[in-house]
Amino acid sequence: MERIKSVEAWRSLLGKSKEQPFLLFKFSMTCQSSLSAMKELQALDTELPKYIVIVQEDRLVSNTIEKDLGVKHESPQLLILKGEKGIWQATHYKIKKSLVNEAINTYV
Repeated sequence: MERIKSVEAWRSLLGKSKEQPFLLFKFSMTCQSSLSAMKELQALDTELPKYIVIVQEDRLVSNTIEKDLGVKHESPQLLILKGEKGIWQATHYKIKKSLVNEAINTYV
């Protein structure tokens, strides 16, 4: 997973989602469900690029994502982005390898 550390990097990725969908994971370093979700994502076999925002360290990026997508922030939170929109999301213990695979097959 590649970390997004700046608003500029986020906005560049958002624009690129017109050509290449990707996964965006909002991660909290102090949340047990974030650790569980991270394990699920690490086990996920997909060709989609995976990006991570560490909420405590990159709060401005996290807030900008919420504003740009109109998707209420939660953490952990996983979004599939395509065409500059969040087309699917899951939070907390709903971030499961099987559910993410199903969403990728359905929406991407």
